[in-house]
Amino acid sequence: MAHDEDLADRIRTALGDRDGVTEMRMFGGLAFLVNGNMAVAASSQGGLLLRVDPGDTDSLVTEDGVTRSEMRGRAMKGWVDVDSSAIAADRDLARWVGIGVAFAGTLQPKQ
Repeated sequence: MAHDEDLADRIRTALGDRDGVTEMRMFGGLAFLVNGNMAVAASSQGGLLLRVDPGDTDSLVTEDGVTRSEMRGRAMKGWVDVDSSAIAADRDLARWVGIGVAFAGTLQPKQ
C-alpha cells in the first residue's frame, strides 16, 4: 500500500519552509527528514510514523490513537504510530509533526 498523498501534502504544509527538510521513500511510506534524520512519515498503513524521544514513548502511547511502532515484530522505543483519527484536525497534525521535528533536530546531522 502506498502512502496517503493528501496526508503527505498536509505534512508539507505543517513543516512550512523549515531548513534542512528532505523527503525520502522509507518503510513503505514517505518520510520527512530533518538534516538527514527521519522526523515523521506518511505511513503506508495510514496515519503517521513518528520518531520521538525514546524517553517520551511511554507517555505518548497513552494518548488516543497513538501506539508504539512495531518493526519486524518488535515494539520500538522512540517510534510511535499516530492513527488518522488523531490527526484529522490540522492543529493536531501540526502538533505531532512538531514533536517529530523537535526530536530529529536534537540528533547529529547526517551527511
